Amino acid sequence: MPRKPIDITVPDLSGKRAVVTGGSDGIGLRLATRLAAAGAEVVLPVRSPHKGEAALTTIRRTVPQADVSLRELDLSSLASVAALGDTLRAEDRPIHILINNAGVMTPPERRTTSDGFELQFGTNHLGHFALVAHLFPLLRAGRARVTSQVSVAANQGSINWTDLNWERSYDGMKAYRQSKIAFGLFGLELDRRSRAHDWGITSNLAHPGVAPTNLLAARPEMGRAEDTLGVRLIRALSARGILVGTVHTAQLPALYAATSPEARPGGFYGPGGLGHMGGAPGEQNLYTRLRSTEQARRIWQVSEELTKLPFPPS
Repeated sequence: MPRKPIDITVPDLSGKRAVVTGGSDGIGLRLATRLAAAGAEVVLPVRSPHKGEAALTTIRRTVPQADVSLRELDLSSLASVAALGDTLRAEDRPIHILINNAGVMTPPERRTTSDGFELQFGTNHLGHFALVAHLFPLLRAGRARVTSQVSVAANQGSINWTDLNWERSYDGMKAYRQSKIAFGLFGLELDRRSRAHDWGITSNLAHPGVAPTNLLAARPEMGRAEDTLGVRLIRALSARGILVGTVHTAQLPALYAATSPEARPGGFYGPGGLGHMGGAPGEQNLYTRLRSTEQARRIWQVSEELTKLPFPPS
């Protein structure tokens, strides 16, 4: 059965500077394209220059007038995050939209970042925590909206406080859930602290539902030589319009959260279909694992200690 078209209207973003992590393919590429089409200047920090150049070509094919450029970023390296912060602060341009979209998911064997953190926790959460810290003055200057991409996986599991880096035992999905819970708690705490200290930054959360993105696809560099059974099933269901979403619909919650005048600070946005796996975007009840302000304060403090970054920067 053909799907009913689903989309949202993006307001005019002329004069706005937007930064999108993970923008070289998948959801991030679509987000970057939509922001550029709405008139924003889009900065894509990418790990692979080759994929980044291909993304620029794709965006400019769709939006010939696009103002889009690349910067270097490897979220699994705190040194790389700091270098991007130095670069963008030297450019001295306020940032109005930051979409923390990049992520890695369930490497079959435990892997670590260049700083020794479990790869998913270090990339999905700590890398983005550090990025927001380094960009803090530019976010304040732009009175930015920060949208952080979590996952339906954050509705299960917990933070393994006694072994954050999964050194004693490793379960890829449990570690992924932890990374997204931690990241969501941080995004909500960012909004609370901004309001308390008058930083002028608003922060909210989004999740893409379930869609045939690249997270579960073959990633030889992560030890996954072939597509997982899960992603093959998701592709089949998506192609038939059954239950799950598409890469197009998966981008919409974050796009809405980052740009809509109706999106609330501290709000949580995802697909509105059955099980919140697909469908039109809308505000949703916050997952129980993201509701504890005590855990949010704790993950903030731990993240400062692990990254050696005081937040806000002095």
